[in-house]
Amino acid sequence: MKAVHFLVASVFLALASSLASASDPSPLQDFCVAINDTKNVVFVNGKFCKDPKLATPNDFFFSGLNNPRNKENQVGSTVTPVNVAQIPGLNTLGISLARIDFAPYGGLNPPHTHPRATEILVVQEGTLYVGFVTSNPENKLFTKVLNKGDVFVFPVGLIHFQFNIGKTKAVAIAALSSQNPGVITIANAVFGSNPAINPDVLSKAFQLDQNVVKSLQKKFWWDNN
Repeated sequence: MKAVHFLVASVFLALASSLASASDPSPLQDFCVAINDTKNVVFVNGKFCKDPKLATPNDFFFSGLNNPRNKENQVGSTVTPVNVAQIPGLNTLGISLARIDFAPYGGLNPPHTHPRATEILVVQEGTLYVGFVTSNPENKLFTKVLNKGDVFVFPVGLIHFQFNIGKTKAVAIAALSSQNPGVITIANAVFGSNPAINPDVLSKAFQLDQNVVKSLQKKFWWDNN
């Protein structure tokens, strides 16, 4: 009987541990304002903490998310992140925002992943075709056309995208479950890595002629963040 109880307890602890590690660690204090000064500070969650007594309202503040961004680039979109790099007070709080501006028809936030966050997106203006792809082996595509006020969720780590199919500009706001969600834009990472991946690898992986691979590697891969 003791063995059964031990087994049940072990399974419960394992599940609790996996759930606890599904997002940023819970803070152990009210806040931990990030600071670059390494003197007399504590290193928490990837950042050093300012003495709480020295915190100011500006440590928790960001202005200008209402301002339109320039969308004249190769992909026709610009992402304005609001994470711990912009608001030091977000450190250890496990949340961040981003604004995405899309050019009229064709503005694209290219296929990408956030390795450390789930994303929930709300359309403020325009019409977006959005979607994500599940992991192997199914690789199932989930898509939806979103209009103003519509909300869509992209699960953590999965490849997803947003594409403006409207004739006017589009704007969306995304919330992410990490102070620093990270982003991996698939095309940039694969064909724009530094140093370049051996063309033999990409040629076989994508079933492309080597000349096509080399041509793609020579392109300037735009970072819309």
